[in-house]
Amino acid sequence: MARLPLIDPETTSGDIRASFDRMSVKLNIFRMMAHAEANMIPAMRLGNSILHKQKLSAVNRELLILQAAQLEGGAYEWRQHVPIALGVGCTQSQVDAVERGDYDSAALNEAERALLKFGREVVENVRVPDAIFIAARRHFSDQEIVESIVAIGFYMMMARVTEATETDLDPAAGMKVYDGGKK
Repeated sequence: MARLPLIDPETTSGDIRASFDRMSVKLNIFRMMAHAEANMIPAMRLGNSILHKQKLSAVNRELLILQAAQLEGGAYEWRQHVPIALGVGCTQSQVDAVERGDYDSAALNEAERALLKFGREVVENVRVPDAIFIAARRHFSDQEIVESIVAIGFYMMMARVTEATETDLDPAAGMKVYDGGKK
């Protein structure tokens, strides 16, 4: 049971109500975020831009999101993003490799291995050793490197929100929520 009550979308007003009204699924994570009234809409816009507007490929983005969830213990984000990852083209073998923290897995190509090793350093150590940064730069543009860091940081934040508040897990909404954000 969540440590804080989930906001009932029907009791909200203004921009928050409009945001809930546009959602195809009113997930508990959004109902928890609604406590931070001044932050909810900007956070949702950032999350949507990560999912739909970055140059970083959907597969690479979802691998990083799953990695952040796995490393941070973000059970909520893991549950929601495994179906999205599979829906945008990740394989079950890739998901399994991320879940195990096996960034040398044959299920991952050279670029994915470099990206996930980069992501691990961002999560665990903040600073990235030169060799790992250079390996990621061989495969990804400056824009994609920074987008990766933004995606990792956002999902680290969301894992902290859901884990610290013990937000109740929703059934996986998967591509329904993902596709709803394209509007």
